[in-house]
Amino acid sequence: MKLEILFNQIYNSATEAELDKIIATIENHEKVSWHPYGDSESFFGVIENQQASAVPALIEKITNSIDAILMKRCYELGIDPKSDNAPKNIDEAIEKFFPRSGNWDLSGPRGLQAESIQILASGPRKNTSLTIYDDGEGQHPENFKNSFLSLLRGNKNEIAFVQGKYNMGGSGAIVFCGKKRYQLVASKRYDNTGKFGFTLVRKHPLTETEQQTKKNTWYEYLLIDGEIPSFTIDTLDLGLHKRPFKTGTIIKMYSYDLPGGARSVISRDLNQSINEYLFQPALPIYTIDTKERYPKDLNLERHLYGLKKRLEEDNSRYIKTHFSERYEDKEIGRLEMQVYIFNPKIADKNIKESKEAIKREFFKNNMSVLFSQNGQVHGSDSSGFITKSLKFNLLKDYLLIHVDCSHLNTTFRSELFMASRDRLKKAEESTKLKEIVKKILIKSKLKEIYKEWKDSITVQAESSNDLLKEFGKNIPFSPELRKILDNTFKIEQQDTKQNKEKSAKNKVKNKAEQKTKPFNPERFPAKFDIDLKAKDENNIPLTKIPLGGEKTIKFSTDVEDQYFDRSDEPGELQIATLETTTNQSKGGTEVGAPKDIEHLIDVNVSSPNKGSIRVNIAPSKEVEVGDAIKISATLTSPNGDIEQIFMVQITDKEKPPQKIPEPKKQPDDNIGLPKLIQVFETKKENSSRCWDELQLPVDFDHNTIIYPLVEGDQLDAIYLNMDSKVLKNYKATLKSEEQIIAADKRYVSTIYFHTLFLYMINKNKKYQIKQSQTNANNEEAEDVDLTEYLTAIFSSHYADFLLHFEMSTLIDSLAD
Repeated sequence: MKLEILFNQIYNSATEAELDKIIATIENHEKVSWHPYGDSESFFGVIENQQASAVPALIEKITNSIDAILMKRCYELGIDPKSDNAPKNIDEAIEKFFPRSGNWDLSGPRGLQAESIQILASGPRKNTSLTIYDDGEGQHPENFKNSFLSLLRGNKNEIAFVQGKYNMGGSGAIVFCGKKRYQLVASKRYDNTGKFGFTLVRKHPLTETEQQTKKNTWYEYLLIDGEIPSFTIDTLDLGLHKRPFKTGTIIKMYSYDLPGGARSVISRDLNQSINEYLFQPALPIYTIDTKERYPKDLNLERHLYGLKKRLEEDNSRYIKTHFSERYEDKEIGRLEMQVYIFNPKIADKNIKESKEAIKREFFKNNMSVLFSQNGQVHGSDSSGFITKSLKFNLLKDYLLIHVDCSHLNTTFRSELFMASRDRLKKAEESTKLKEIVKKILIKSKLKEIYKEWKDSITVQAESSNDLLKEFGKNIPFSPELRKILDNTFKIEQQDTKQNKEKSAKNKVKNKAEQKTKPFNPERFPAKFDIDLKAKDENNIPLTKIPLGGEKTIKFSTDVEDQYFDRSDEPGELQIATLETTTNQSKGGTEVGAPKDIEHLIDVNVSSPNKGSIRVNIAPSKEVEVGDAIKISATLTSPNGDIEQIFMVQITDKEKPPQKIPEPKKQPDDNIGLPKLIQVFETKKENSSRCWDELQLPVDFDHNTIIYPLVEGDQLDAIYLNMDSKVLKNYKATLKSEEQIIAADKRYVSTIYFHTLFLYMINKNKKYQIKQSQTNANNEEAEDVDLTEYLTAIFSSHYADFLLHFEMSTLIDSLAD
């Protein structure tokens, strides 16, 4: 048996079926045997119970390739990976092993480095096999058993600068390799010593006898003469991009079960999916397709460097703005977030086309909230977090949140993610993490962005106002109905003295804002001032925070908004304690040594926003009333760091305000209904809205009837399409102008109030709506938002039925 010929036959098999024929020719050869993967037939459960879908499983292979290259560089520099001289994390490893990695922001140097990790497609379009190559450390054939083919040995547990630790993630992709689970593993050690070894992994085919006696099959790998087959090479032509194979590793997965969205040109579609799961990989990667598969495609080789790079490209036409938040406390450690808001309208597309492009390019896997560690996404949440937790419904399709968990405390982080690293655990820690994210974001710059977004689309026509007032007067609302309605939308309040005073203050505030000078940002800060008027006895700025409370401190600056987040020469706001003075009533008269900031206060730092940096601080459980903390806030800059020092004094807890019983409300004839916003295909008047300018989660076209806009738990507005096909068809049967005017009123009143009451009933009865649908992972029932449900119901013939339904006709037919 010539091993080099056998390897070439296995490697060049395009599909599982082709490979199966090759294996059939050697199956009964006396030298051929198969050994259980991981040395145990019982490990089938470890392999089969990992990632829930094919792309996250593939990510584990890529992560292993990144680890292998970092290990190789460590060995080449003569460093023991487990020693104190080795890097302490991945960031430090990249800085030490690739000192010119800053050049990877440029396409040329990034492409050159990306050649070290390649993902190549082969086989028919609808039966794709994938090959992953890396020029990392590689393994000698005799060590395959302890590396590629081992499970749960924890080979990387003591190596701080690599991602792997469980010694199992790489096996998760096997279950997506066709029906027989064929996976080729081939490698040669980086230093060019030893032979080139290879083996084939598969699911053991049960014999008739085994089918009667075994509950499960197992996974196994090929041996020749009881050893990993191997032969001597200088180089191999394996069809790699711009290079022959010399050393490193090859993994080929036959008939890989890619999800529908990633089955076309892998240099585009799979490339985008990998970007979503590798938010910020340590190394760039190539994805490569072939002319044989896609002869008309001109971009068959594309390198990638993570979703963060795609989102923050200087010429990105997709991103409206982005900002960051940093939170730190003793219990969970340091949490960092990047928030991206997409443009609702891309330059050469309308609103509908723009939304489709954004989803196609950045949300292939329906992940709106990404939880990552060392750049790899370990879990995610859908847009339901945006609508249900943040209640920023309008941003549902235009918001992406990245939560970096790399610097969380190890104890806390270990309870967040499943060992498969593709989803969050349903545990106390993940709930707490989401609550912290929610708390930070609802107070962040995102709140201001959402208000501006809403204000841009909620212009109400005067004619709509008049129409609603007319409806409100003629509807007999009972006290019970009013009580239900009050929980569904905002009741219009009388112009009390308090409201008038509030309105007057808002007008003064708006005028003051209009007079504010335009903000002209600088690339690096020259100004950094604390906005605290109070001083202590030493003339140091002072703020008092009640125990259990929190305080927002603002700093004025002249630096640009993206200063903390840009990839080129970013800055940072560093918060540190200088000294502490304990409560003197308990004998603490001396100034204490400074403790780490997270032991004393919880800190949330926001990125600059139009000349202001917000820092939210809250006392930890270690401080007491009367304690004083001197804090340094330093804004870094290559022109010289700028420091501000201030004092935080801990005071007694604030007493909760006494509840004053509200006087009973008298029925109000002028009930405040949700706004009616009439939408047209083209603009009719200054106060109307047209389809293309709406930035809503639903696309308005001739088939759309309504969209109910919800703010919090209240119905704020109903967008009604006045150019719907239903209304046009209905009016086409009418002859007089009076009939057409009446038809418009009938349409508005019928659809508006049916929407209102359907929403009200479902909300107050607390119904939950689910829809069975197929997603990337499996087929299951998914939650459907009530606004989406109502929008779909009215677009599915219900509005047509309401317009043509006549109660009198029904009564007459029953009488007959």
